[in-house]
Amino acid sequence: MAARFLPTSAKEVEALGWDYIDVILFSGDAYIDHPSFGVAVIGRILESEGYRVAIVPQPNWRDDLRDFKKLGAPRLFFGVSAGSMDSMVNHYTAAKRLRHDDAYTPGGQYGFRPDYAVTTYTRILKELYPHTPVIIGGIEASLRRLTHYDYWSDRLKPSVLIESGADLLMYGMGDKSIIEVARALHNGYNAKLLRKLRQVAFVADGDYVAGLPADQTIRLNSYEQCCTSGKAFGDNFVKMEVESNRMEQNKYLVEPTGERFVVINPPHAQMTTDELDHSFDLPYSRLPHPRYKGKTIPAYEMIKHSVNIHRGCFGGCSFCTISAHQGKFVTSRSERSILAEIEKVKQLPDFKGYLSDVGGPSADMYRLGGKNTELCKKCTRPSCLTPRVCPNLNRNLTPLLDLYRKVREVKGIKKAFIGSGIRYDIPDDGGRYMREVIVNHTSGRLKVAPEHTEPHVLKLMRKPMWEEFEKLHRFFGQVCRENGLRYQLIPYFISSHPGCTEEDMKKLSTKTRSLGLMTDQVQDLTPTPMTLSSVMFYTGHNPYTGEKLYVANSYEAKCQQKSYFFKGRKTSPTRKK
Repeated sequence: MAARFLPTSAKEVEALGWDYIDVILFSGDAYIDHPSFGVAVIGRILESEGYRVAIVPQPNWRDDLRDFKKLGAPRLFFGVSAGSMDSMVNHYTAAKRLRHDDAYTPGGQYGFRPDYAVTTYTRILKELYPHTPVIIGGIEASLRRLTHYDYWSDRLKPSVLIESGADLLMYGMGDKSIIEVARALHNGYNAKLLRKLRQVAFVADGDYVAGLPADQTIRLNSYEQCCTSGKAFGDNFVKMEVESNRMEQNKYLVEPTGERFVVINPPHAQMTTDELDHSFDLPYSRLPHPRYKGKTIPAYEMIKHSVNIHRGCFGGCSFCTISAHQGKFVTSRSERSILAEIEKVKQLPDFKGYLSDVGGPSADMYRLGGKNTELCKKCTRPSCLTPRVCPNLNRNLTPLLDLYRKVREVKGIKKAFIGSGIRYDIPDDGGRYMREVIVNHTSGRLKVAPEHTEPHVLKLMRKPMWEEFEKLHRFFGQVCRENGLRYQLIPYFISSHPGCTEEDMKKLSTKTRSLGLMTDQVQDLTPTPMTLSSVMFYTGHNPYTGEKLYVANSYEAKCQQKSYFFKGRKTSPTRKK
């Protein structure tokens, strides 16, 4: 029988009558038993397979390490994640100033996770338990699996596998991988067996690499070559991104680092609807662990009355980590699973009938994808929407509109809002979808992300041209007038993106004010690992074309770009969420 919460202490383990634990998961976040939090998902999946799982949330790494010792060694392995965010994005602003809060910690308090949390936790565990495997995963590990630009130290860092000493890395969404890893370790550590798994990465020697099939192996430039050549680093990114955009991936990526080699095995095939439903249908309590009683966790408050309807995003924005982690191809949940989760949300003691979001990485990609999958198998485009909408893209938004209608008809639901971002460049039959969202699913403010106004900057961002937003602006106003709605359209913008000059920001300011827009929703670019924007920021070039780019990479230049949103008043940059 599934426990209401997975145990987090020796006392809770004892109460369950366990004399051993199969897997112990360490996380940089507080433990919230909800499908929006990765460690809870991994824990519940393992539990559904019959394993005994415990979670150690936000362990203290600065004392006598009692949090790392309190449960002893697991029978199979330790799992380590920084949490729902990269720990450095979580800790610092785009100006590299320390934040004073943490949305994933009770009370929003700062200081409950270390910088580079995956590396810190893993090193401690390997020191205390050298013979117990440590498997790393989550977004921090996933996006740092190869040589990457680390904005906060302003240098290239090698794979997190090299720095942490972890035995294995699971990249991307771990629903399938975690089951295979647990099975492979069931009878003890077996490196040969683990290295055969899909969607994992590890460090190997030259003999192992020499044995890989030559026609299925992509040899990347070494970490050392990347450190001396921006072009070598850019070439690595292009090869990695092109492979990750394939529907069918069967190539091994190999990156030399010193005398060793980081090997990235091909990923699993895209999840099916049934597989995704299984992950969401597990018996989550949907609550923070009782250890936090009386305390508010801001990240939980934001999502507790929301429902995620799909994974993946084919938008391909240059600065976004979603496609790099969740994948380009969208997997949607069934209506049954979504409506069943809404029934669970209704049972929460503080639910008043309002769903804060029925969405996903992009709200309007539910059940969208290629009409002819054989064509998709030949394609390596990072985006199905830019520079132009793919003619093979299924643009039928009727299933999503039908889902919205069924959600509205659920007894006890007063309003279901769409809080996720909307790709307004997905062709919409006569504005049918957008009209539905504005009239029935907007709380008063509709948020969209044009990000910029100037064509050359938008092209580098892989975002639709400004004219598309202007069409939306006119349509939004028309629908509001027709329905007597006094709603606001709130656009989000990015300053200091590679290729963006001060003159470009001046034009952006002029164009947005001419439309009477509120332009206080601007975020200064934070170059996050494994994104095209971070590669351009570090190298000063577009790795696909070799084009040299202007980069506002000083504190003063960043402040000046952002100041155009505040009538000439300089202000400190803030991060891109």
